[in-house]
Amino acid sequence: MKNLTLIVHADSRQSLADLLRSQPMVTGFTFTHVEGHGAQDEFDPALSARDRVVGYTPRMRVDILLNDEEVDEVLQVLRADGCGLAGCGIFWITPLEQHGRL
Repeated sequence: MKNLTLIVHADSRQSLADLLRSQPMVTGFTFTHVEGHGAQDEFDPALSARDRVVGYTPRMRVDILLNDEEVDEVLQVLRADGCGLAGCGIFWITPLEQHGRL
């Protein structure tokens, strides 16, 4: 198992939720509010006027547990044209040593 973690602009929340729900290999996901602080590129199309004024970007962390063989397929869907995430997020993948329900 792997944990696919995304950090995307908060504005993409609903469209990303709809996209993930439409993928049969995604059985669930978690959204967490985060703030992106750091040097901001004034030409970044994901930055709103609000982001530039307050000095941080509202972002969302998305955690998705996937079987090893499903990770590339989900990434391909997320990178597809028309998805709305192109150039607006980052991701990383971490292996899971153990998972289960409490």
